[in-house]
Amino acid sequence: MRPGDAGPAVSQVISLLTGLGLLEAPDGVAGPSSYDDRVELAVRAFQQQRGLTVDGRVGPSTFRRLDEARWRLGDRILTHRPGNLVAGDDVYALQSRLLDLGFTVGRLDGYFGTETEAGVREFQRNFGIPPDGTCGPATLKALARLRPLVSGGAPNAMRAEEWIRESGPHLGGKTVVVDVTSGEPILHDLAARIEGRLVAIGVQAYLTTPRWAAHPRDEAERAAFANRAGADLVVSLALDSSDNPDACGVAAYFFGDADPQTWSSAGERLAGLVQREVVARTGAVDLRCHPKTWDLLRRTRMPAVHLDAGYRTHAGDLARLEDPAHRDVLAAAVVVAVQRFYLSPDVDAATGVLDVRELRDSFEQGAGRA
Repeated sequence: MRPGDAGPAVSQVISLLTGLGLLEAPDGVAGPSSYDDRVELAVRAFQQQRGLTVDGRVGPSTFRRLDEARWRLGDRILTHRPGNLVAGDDVYALQSRLLDLGFTVGRLDGYFGTETEAGVREFQRNFGIPPDGTCGPATLKALARLRPLVSGGAPNAMRAEEWIRESGPHLGGKTVVVDVTSGEPILHDLAARIEGRLVAIGVQAYLTTPRWAAHPRDEAERAAFANRAGADLVVSLALDSSDNPDACGVAAYFFGDADPQTWSSAGERLAGLVQREVVARTGAVDLRCHPKTWDLLRRTRMPAVHLDAGYRTHAGDLARLEDPAHRDVLAAAVVVAVQRFYLSPDVDAATGVLDVRELRDSFEQGAGRA
């Protein structure tokens, strides 16, 4: 749906936006009946809040998120459905409440997955409710009676830091999934270079899309592939475009929306490292790191980064991306960022100077002396 459209689907979108308080008509003025400028602005505001691509149009992703946003905790019974996860603002509210009460629910993503089910079971066991993992009337009543002793403190961030420490600095044996968002030869080549460099240092690296594929599968399927592979990290590669031919530069994205509480702290760390290494080694324009809730970032259970490696619509960016030497530098930057993700501050090096092979050799020498 886009500006100028009308019909039942547009009426449904208008109703959802109105229910969210994003679309209001002044006193004495009729609300919109078609996809006019007011609706477009409301859609853009919603997309910005939810970490979606802001284009003012209602495609499948935006419509799905609008539908999720209508649910409030208590509107329905919440349970884990493998293969067809329940999603919505009510799930997010449940996750937030359990997290504030000290229970582990995984990422605050609005999906009722296995970790959220486990958190509900643990809550039920602690409060004398049959631990069936379903958030029904008894569980909702118990949640309503309780008030968190402490809120904030970023418990998920602390758990992520502990997970990184426990993973250790060595990349050998870790699994990284490398994803491409389109079938462009530049991206396939860059993904293959990253894969090759990772394999050379002992990482199990998998591509979500084979080089001969003209089009990748959809994001949800690629996220499911990464989850099945048991990946430790996901690196997704993309090229950006713009109607403005002067738009250029690189940007990195991690899971999260306008509310920092939703941010994946590990994903933010990985995105920051990738962005800084790429900018330092290539001299590209730094468009910074940003939270997004695109399906690949939201549906993966491990830290994930989406890297826009440049603009296909900018002559300078495209010329660099078509140069194999530049793609090799990009690949090196990504692999170094992956290594730095696991390093403690006392071992980490300055941005743009670390050599992964030299670091691996120093680890091996240290192990030999020990």
